[in-house]
Amino acid sequence: MAKLETVFGLHAVQALLKSAPQRVNEVLVLQGRHDQRLQKVLAAAASADIKVRQASRKELDKLVDGNHQGVVAMSFPGELHDEKFLYQMLEGLKQDPFLLVLDGVTDPHNLGACLRTAEAAGVHAVIAPKDNSASLTPTARKVSCGAAEVLPYIPVTNLARCLRKLQELGVWLIGTAGEAPQSVYQQDFKGPMALVMGAEGPGMRRLTRECCDGLVNIPMAGEVSSLNVSVATGVCLFEAVRQRNA
Repeated sequence: MAKLETVFGLHAVQALLKSAPQRVNEVLVLQGRHDQRLQKVLAAAASADIKVRQASRKELDKLVDGNHQGVVAMSFPGELHDEKFLYQMLEGLKQDPFLLVLDGVTDPHNLGACLRTAEAAGVHAVIAPKDNSASLTPTARKVSCGAAEVLPYIPVTNLARCLRKLQELGVWLIGTAGEAPQSVYQQDFKGPMALVMGAEGPGMRRLTRECCDGLVNIPMAGEVSSLNVSVATGVCLFEAVRQRNA
């Protein structure tokens, strides 16, 4: 039998119960908690006929490293997405691909925040290198507020090769860099495209940058030289959304 994983936090557990109830073995809730926010989780578990068990705070604290908000789902691992899945998904899309590429984002909090923003923006998938990147840890899932349960996250062995394949499929790659000649507000984001974000500090790796069809910057008016990667991702994605919905 596959080893059970923990998914914790109200939004993450509720999203899992909605999108993949078959993965949930049982739900643990804090003893004595009966508030309205928890009722939604309990109702979702009941409709999927999933066992709910009360647990002490000590037991929940031992299960997870983070703020569980009094609810933890013990779940079977979800589907592992790979490059084959990515290309099949792109083939089946009825609209222009809208992708996010994260090159070297190693903090699970930043990964979770990027996933949350990407899902809200309507991104079809998030791509990242397998090595030197954050994985979908329980913390990343919690911070994503349920986005990790519904938005495909695709780790790839060779990011540069994957990017070149995307270009062959007609996807335009727009990277972000502080020294880029034009701003995000001057770039055309319509059509099949992928936004490529680098890690805070070093930014994109050289091979990743060389794959990009264009580079943009986020205009900065203050003294701070850069934004947190999840904030920068939000700025760029929602400028793309504005243009694509115009």
